[in-house]
Amino acid sequence: MNKFIILTASSGENLKLAHKIAEHAKNSENDFEVVDLEALKLPLYSPLAEKEGIPKVAIDLSKKLITAQGHIFLSPEYNGSTAPLFNNTIAWISRTSDNWREAFNNKPAVIGTHSGGGGSQVLLHMQEQLTYVGCNIVGRKILTSYNKELNLESLDDALIRLYKMS
Repeated sequence: MNKFIILTASSGENLKLAHKIAEHAKNSENDFEVVDLEALKLPLYSPLAEKEGIPKVAIDLSKKLITAQGHIFLSPEYNGSTAPLFNNTIAWISRTSDNWREAFNNKPAVIGTHSGGGGSQVLLHMQEQLTYVGCNIVGRKILTSYNKELNLESLDDALIRLYKMS
């Protein structure tokens, strides 16, 4: 059984979307774990904060990502980019150990958003940042809003691609 992590950078609509995805995928032969990044309560990354030590939750999350076969990243769109929580989490993961890139390198990843706006800008930023740290982004994206429900056919296609790439 393959293990996949769904990371969500909000405890609102994107967390609901994460649970919908996990519920929909539970009939597959794969295991999905939802991680609410907001619930981790990571401090704001800075060199000064790092001097106080790497938070245990960042180290634990890095280990989860390293052992997973792939990921799904969900973030709301904040001012045309990702939620600050998304960037902060990646910053902390990058400081967890010398092999932190194993959390991302060659890992297939689906990106998605539930956005009150258009959502296309956050998807572009996520793709750029996650590709930079080593993820292989699945071609099919997940984009929902208050006016656009989750399309289960598109989700199935994204998941099939994720499974094939893992």
